[in-house]
Amino acid sequence: MKNNNFKKPFSLKHRLRSFKYASDGLIYFFRFEHNAKIHLSMTLIAILLATTLSVSSIEWCLILICIAIVLSAEAFNTAIEQMANSITLEIKPEIKIIKDVAAGAVLISAIFSLLIGAIIFVPKLISLI
Repeated sequence: MKNNNFKKPFSLKHRLRSFKYASDGLIYFFRFEHNAKIHLSMTLIAILLATTLSVSSIEWCLILICIAIVLSAEAFNTAIEQMANSITLEIKPEIKIIKDVAAGAVLISAIFSLLIGAIIFVPKLISLI
């Protein structure tokens, strides 16, 4: 029986390998997940607007936090869906709830990010008229 309490010493090789695994996940995420592509498009629009409209440092921080939260929520949702689908493709009420709640978390983060974006960008856009 393997002792799970034993910690291996720090290894730069293993740390670099963990970055490789994370990059593989991000490549999969942005290549195959349609919603990831939509969120990435919105990210680029937000960055373009923020750059064009000269937002403040605090506003940049809020925009970047929103981007990170939405993309992370979508990535977690994708991971949960993939795990659930690997267990069964059969329609089970328990798995449907899990997938729906994960998708709901993405929706919450996207809605609040949209509201924050509106608070930051709408007054700046109106002032241009």
